Amino acid sequence: KQVVELAQNYEKGIYAAVGLHPINLETGLVKIKADVNERKSIERDFEYEKYKELADSKKVVAIGEIGLDYYWKPKTTKKKELFKQKQKELLLKQLNLAKELNLPVIFHCRMAHQELIKFLLENPKVRPEKAAAHSFVGGLDELKKYLAFGFYIGFNGIIFKKIEGVSFEQIIKNTPLDKILIETDCPYLVPPTLKAERNEPVFVKYIAERLAKIKKLSLENIAEITTENARKLFEI
Repeated sequence: KQVVELAQNYEKGIYAAVGLHPINLETGLVKIKADVNERKSIERDFEYEKYKELADSKKVVAIGEIGLDYYWKPKTTKKKELFKQKQKELLLKQLNLAKELNLPVIFHCRMAHQELIKFLLENPKVRPEKAAAHSFVGGLDELKKYLAFGFYIGFNGIIFKKIEGVSFEQIIKNTPLDKILIETDCPYLVPPTLKAERNEPVFVKYIAERLAKIKKLSLENIAEITTENARKLFEI
């Protein structure tokens, strides 16, 4: 709500997305550390009409972040399956909202790429034609499937990290230029060369520099291309 109000104060340059992040859904099945920032606003149910009204602004350009997050999960098999089911039910409701409002989707997916892909294949009627896989951390197979859906791929400071089984250089090389977005994931994922504790929008420069090096293009080229990609996706 605060972001929508902020965006409405500016004619250009600031836009908003509306959605209930999966870890903000209170399932009663898992305890999440209180210091996780996204947990400031917890909801037991997704109030469809409330979110629809909130998204009824010309400055709201997407539904998101929405998706699946299995990083925090119950320990027992029975509770784990129920936990996953509740997240999928939430996701389905929000994809229906995106479809009704004809808005693109920003997908959050953590430790659940295969299940998200399976979910989208099983629910083609609500699978968005325009979407972004935010903060992508997956393999080439998952990348190809998201690209086959027509999704954009979001890169941020995580591309500087070493993650087992993930080659960000290969992922970036295999992502078409017209499908690349750059992002911060503020306040997280500060590029390692910086000493800042909090990520800032201006730090996308370092992401763009890394992409430019891998794609063998100039920083200016990457800036122009990724800006145009964002304009196309969000129609701004």
